[in-house]
Amino acid sequence: MLKHKEIVLFCVVVVVVLFFLNFFTAVHWAFFLLLFFIWFAITTWGSFDIRLNYFTKAYCSKIKSKEKEIALTFDDGPHEMTEKVLDLLKQFNVKATFFCIGKQIETNPDLFKRIIAEGHLTGNHSYSHSKNFGFFSVQKVLDEIFATNRMVYELTGLQMKFFRPPFGVTNPMIAKALLTTKHHVIGWNIRSLDTVYENENTIFERVKNKIKPGGIILLHDTSQKSVNVLERLLLFLESENYSIVPIDKLLNISAYDN
Repeated sequence: MLKHKEIVLFCVVVVVVLFFLNFFTAVHWAFFLLLFFIWFAITTWGSFDIRLNYFTKAYCSKIKSKEKEIALTFDDGPHEMTEKVLDLLKQFNVKATFFCIGKQIETNPDLFKRIIAEGHLTGNHSYSHSKNFGFFSVQKVLDEIFATNRMVYELTGLQMKFFRPPFGVTNPMIAKALLTTKHHVIGWNIRSLDTVYENENTIFERVKNKIKPGGIILLHDTSQKSVNVLERLLLFLESENYSIVPIDKLLNISAYDN
């Protein structure tokens, strides 16, 4: 896998070599421009695809798993639709992992407590889920993570160790902040795009076609269409004899500090 530090080092070496060659023969400016575009393209790709582990390690699936186990994760709650999601999970006797936004926990503390009470896991999904999260300073990222963790600890006594960055975006500032907080970064390898597509069949087929052992499914507990897709998905996974497990069991890592 490509790593940010390695790419930066490679680009620096190439620039030095080009400048050195320029003493002996004219090096066209287009080579420098091409190098910049290559660096920019790789860095952009690495920022938006959490599966690449470009800036920081992220758990996106159970590698080379042969057991028919899969994890369900939900982002952006707790939300009024979370109740319907919890009802469905209870009906199917399934445990999932919810990545919750701090300000949503503030608005729906009882619903958050219900998630915990019914045996589901929770993870930190920042405090604000700002569209500008990818441009935050290291300190601002730390403030967001600590604010949400502190709120959850005050409500439940649990110290969350899972973190999923908003939109799955990573960068050097987020990576540096996570070196301080020591959170496990949780990604996914089956993205439903249920906040993008309006058609429930499109969402369901997209997820169904990507199902494989050890996968981590990303859904959102914020809309009726996602609830409808979830019901179909639970029936499908049941028919395929899949066990749905929380992230800690799938990856064998702890969700909370002792």
